[in-house]
Amino acid sequence: MKKLNDFPFSHALVLGLAKSGTAAAKVLLANDKKVRVNDRNATKEDEVVMQLQALGAEVIVGEHPLEVLDDIEIIVKNPGIPYENPIIVEAERRNIPIITEIEIAYSLVEGSIIGITGSNGKTTTTTLVTEMLEKSNQPVKVAGNIGIVAIDAAQSLKKEETLVLELSSFQLLGINKFRPKIAVLLNIFEAHLDYHKTMEHYVQAKCNIFKQQTSDDYLVYNADDPVITDAVRHAKALLIPFSTKRNLENGAWIDDEWIYFKDEKVMKLNEVVLVGDHNIENILAAVAAAKLDGATNEGIRKVLTTFSGVKHRLQYIDTIDGRLFYNDSKATNLLATQKALTAFKQPTILLAGGLDRGNEFTDLLPYLSSVKAMVLFGQTKGKLQELGHQAGIETMELVENVDEAVKKAYAISNAGDVILLSPSCASWDQYRTFEERGDMFIQAVHKLV
Repeated sequence: MKKLNDFPFSHALVLGLAKSGTAAAKVLLANDKKVRVNDRNATKEDEVVMQLQALGAEVIVGEHPLEVLDDIEIIVKNPGIPYENPIIVEAERRNIPIITEIEIAYSLVEGSIIGITGSNGKTTTTTLVTEMLEKSNQPVKVAGNIGIVAIDAAQSLKKEETLVLELSSFQLLGINKFRPKIAVLLNIFEAHLDYHKTMEHYVQAKCNIFKQQTSDDYLVYNADDPVITDAVRHAKALLIPFSTKRNLENGAWIDDEWIYFKDEKVMKLNEVVLVGDHNIENILAAVAAAKLDGATNEGIRKVLTTFSGVKHRLQYIDTIDGRLFYNDSKATNLLATQKALTAFKQPTILLAGGLDRGNEFTDLLPYLSSVKAMVLFGQTKGKLQELGHQAGIETMELVENVDEAVKKAYAISNAGDVILLSPSCASWDQYRTFEERGDMFIQAVHKLV
């Protein structure tokens, strides 16, 4: 197991297990650190608890007693645990540093890191960058918020390999030294305010991705996003903009025919198979990051002429009796659904609803012109029904879950319609994850055949 670089702490508290906490605890123990693990939802009989105890960790489960902070020098926090947690509040009062496992992963990496964040498009862009490098015969691994724990990828990463990381604002709050060679900032809009409380705090979390960069590094950023263009004025890295609206001599851009990087034609725009105007932004960001890390135009072209989407992100599922089914379960906020709706000109049946975070949906109104019907579920179905009334949509159906929504949508559809799952809400009122919700949609579609 690799040794940690520049980690001057001897006693760590790992707060929250799951995959990232377990990986962090194992690395710390292997580096002869004293480790205490605390997870309120775990039990003494859990396999991972017994495993960590056998490795020498002190494990406290079933509660969050303040005593877990005694003699602790640093906390490795699960990204999902809010900062209002009493343990975190007390730790901050005691000036105990709080990090996420991304910081530990960074201490294990010898090669280059590409870090990618944004309110939307992270997974698509991360996947594109990784595949562009692979198709260009560049050694690469992918991890982070995309499902593979960064520490696990860092453990086996060779010096010549690039680590591509998808990073959430939750993860970026817990970094101090993390410094990607290439940072990518896709977009920033109002999201996760139940966690961050204010837009200012959310923006600061996202901008942590370039906080430690120097003039030897690159920052790929969305030149069409005013929040981002304001924020990157303070960056020390070399700025590499991307834009769908204007020519850029020093970045990635498009005209009516071509995708460019700086003054070089990369490939023809009409060869791209990924649908959605918003995905052009993701593509430009990916082209810039990949080119900076050695990708070839041919490698990029191989990806963009075949890549049709990431699972649960405007993913084409099937065409049944002339109806086109798309799974956009990852659309957990308004902007994601707005972008999904702009991808289609055909009559669309929108399947939406989920966790009620207290927000309204009126910002969707201008995007509903092609929506002929709505099938609604979850805590927000009443709010979305009211939105449908405001938009003049005559056909609206209220159902209990995604499985019923697919059956109802198919029953009221015609050949040529798009049936789109784009919930505009988090899944946690009914499903553990957006992936689980999307999988139910896929299964329900396949049952129609």
